[in-house]
Amino acid sequence: MPILMYHVIARPFPASPFPGLYVPPAEFRSQINALAAAGYRAVTLDRVRAAWQGTAVLPAKPIVITFDNGYHTQYTQALPILRRLGWVGVENLQLTGLPPRQGGLDEREVRALVAAGWELDTQGYSHADLVALDPQQVHFQVAVTRRRLQRLYGVPVNWFCYPSGHYDAALVAAVKDAGFVGSTTVVPGWARSTDNPYELPRLRVLRGTSPRALLSQVAAAADAPPPPASY
Repeated sequence: MPILMYHVIARPFPASPFPGLYVPPAEFRSQINALAAAGYRAVTLDRVRAAWQGTAVLPAKPIVITFDNGYHTQYTQALPILRRLGWVGVENLQLTGLPPRQGGLDEREVRALVAAGWELDTQGYSHADLVALDPQQVHFQVAVTRRRLQRLYGVPVNWFCYPSGHYDAALVAAVKDAGFVGSTTVVPGWARSTDNPYELPRLRVLRGTSPRALLSQVAAAADAPPPPASY
């Protein structure tokens, strides 16, 4: 099952530090429509896990659409496009570090995503490189942040998303100890029920990816090896 990774649903501005992460709305719409035409149907990670445990059913061709960092355009652009198809997304939210004045989601918008059926997960408090932090700092970024998000939005926050994809055995252990049921990486590939749930692969979608190229990218990743024990 493919898990896609998006960031900003907008055209890049001249000083954009990572312009490839800016997917224009029309491009995003054409990609999503192509996936739907190919038979894919979007689901949440919680539903995937329930299906893997035998308590839910997945569509014939499930796909998970994740959004990192909590950008405002995920609410203003991605939400309406997905909602037209009856699709849901997964929001990997930083508790702080991307305030609204810098193009981040505000609490009202996050609540609207949750009300629309999106799953709320997290990348921690500030998108720090967690592998470089000491255990106390990691605990704050992972466990404390999860509890705060649970209280603030009234949702489980079951999945962690490693900031910039960096992880090692100590961080995986901290994520488990915090009560997360799994994690997503940036290592390309398909997620399977036999995978380590704390090392699920994803496919990054970059600006300029045509619908046909995206379908090819998804198909080609089906045979990729599982992620390594650290990254």
